[in-house]
Amino acid sequence: MEYVTIDDMIEDLNLEVIYEPDESDVRIDVSEINRPGLQLAGFYQYFAYERVQVIGMVEWEYFNILNHDIRTKRVERLFSHHIPCMIIARNMEVHEECLEAAKKFKRHLLRTEVSTTKFMSQLTNYLDDKLAPVITRHGVLVDVYGIGILIIGESGIGKSETALELIKRGHRLVADDAVEIKKTDNNSLQGTAPELTKHFMELRGIGILDIQHLYGVGAVRDKKTIELVIEMENWNPEKQYDRLGIDEEFVEILGVDVYKLTIPIKPGRNLAIIIEAAARNHRQKRMGYNAAEILNERFVEIAQKSRR
Repeated sequence: MEYVTIDDMIEDLNLEVIYEPDESDVRIDVSEINRPGLQLAGFYQYFAYERVQVIGMVEWEYFNILNHDIRTKRVERLFSHHIPCMIIARNMEVHEECLEAAKKFKRHLLRTEVSTTKFMSQLTNYLDDKLAPVITRHGVLVDVYGIGILIIGESGIGKSETALELIKRGHRLVADDAVEIKKTDNNSLQGTAPELTKHFMELRGIGILDIQHLYGVGAVRDKKTIELVIEMENWNPEKQYDRLGIDEEFVEILGVDVYKLTIPIKPGRNLAIIIEAAARNHRQKRMGYNAAEILNERFVEIAQKSRR
């Protein structure tokens, strides 16, 4: 299971540490957040203690009107659960009872100067990104006319050479050879390059190329949503290839179905131009225009007229 350590979260979100136990190996594996207002009032049914707990202005003001004995009782019950941490927003003052309970039960107590609503949005986006499912696929990811295209195929078939030709034609490289794919939500896949190989490309016979230095910053980008998969394969005369494009093919990646095209490789075919056309055609389909369906409707109309 994916997780993010609390130390990484503290550093990445610039959180102030009020109290940190000696053993701070806490791992957060859920992206949801809880504001424990009901728990401070004594209601613990359905308490999501496994989530990060955030104290905002409302919870702080309610806790502030309680007397010392009730504060101690309520906050100790809250911290007795195995919560990952408690974060106080708006740089508000930390109550003594809260600090003592954190020390007693060895829970992280943190603070941020960011307003509650804004911080919860930042924290949710941060955890969603860190905890998103990730896989690595062999291929090349390029941005062609704003469409993220993952080019796959067996090793040595010409994926990188095709991507280089696309770069020369003004398109952008995202990743070569290894593509890290992250599921950002239920219907979206975001591809990027491993940090080690970002903006680099390998060409057999030449070696390693730094695309950013060779072609400029406009030739690369750090990440791109994958909308189309193109598989390159050697031409097989015995195989029937789709010539009309009416039957759509999909490939599943992390539970998401992505449009897929298979392009047979044959001497003399300009693959870069073919991929450009595929990107334009995919964008047209996304906007509601399908050339194959229009042509098929014309055939049907002509056939119906001929029968009259």
